[in-house]
Amino acid sequence: MASTNDLKNGMVLNIDGQLWAVIEFQHVKPGKGPAFVRTKLKNVESNKTVDKTFNAGTKVETATVDKRTMQYLYNDGTSYVFMDTGTYDQLEIAPEIVGNAANFLLENQEAVVATNDGRVLFIEMPASVELEITFTEPGLAGDSATGRTKPATLETGHEIQVPLFINQGERVKVDTRDSSYLGRVKS
Repeated sequence: MASTNDLKNGMVLNIDGQLWAVIEFQHVKPGKGPAFVRTKLKNVESNKTVDKTFNAGTKVETATVDKRTMQYLYNDGTSYVFMDTGTYDQLEIAPEIVGNAANFLLENQEAVVATNDGRVLFIEMPASVELEITFTEPGLAGDSATGRTKPATLETGHEIQVPLFINQGERVKVDTRDSSYLGRVKS
C-alpha cells in the first residue's frame, strides 16, 4: 500500500484487480477545499489510458513489478523468445505483449521485461536505438536544406520517415516511442 502523495511516474497500481501504470500525476491544492491528486493512468494489459482523481493522502494498492534486463534471441513465428542474462532462463512472449517494441528488436539486443507474479506485462525499450537503413530511394546532393522527408526501411523491416539526404546502408538513431528519426550515426 502507498499513499497518493507517494505516486511517481512508472509506478504500477492495482485498482479493482487491474494493473495501471502512472503516466503523469499532479498534486493540486485549490484555494478552497481539500487537496487532490490528478493522474493519468495506462492499463498495462489493454494500453487504455484514463484520467483519475484521488483525494490527497488516499491509500492505493501498488503492484510488485519485477523489471529485468533480458536479451532478445529470436522470433519463432508464434512468440518472441527472450533470455535472462543472469540465469539463462528463456521466456516466450506473445506478440501482443511485445507490441511496437518488435519494430526495433534485433537479435541479441537487450530490453527490459516487466513481470508481475510470473506474468509478462510489457517490454521496455531504450528511448532510442541505432539501426541500419536497408532500403530507401537515393538522396540527391543539396537536399539537406529542405525539411522534406522520404520513407526508409530499417533492418528490422519497420518503415520510418528520414530526411532526403539519408542513403541506403547508413545507420540512423530512431526514437522508439514514436518511430521518429533522431539523427545519423557517425561510424
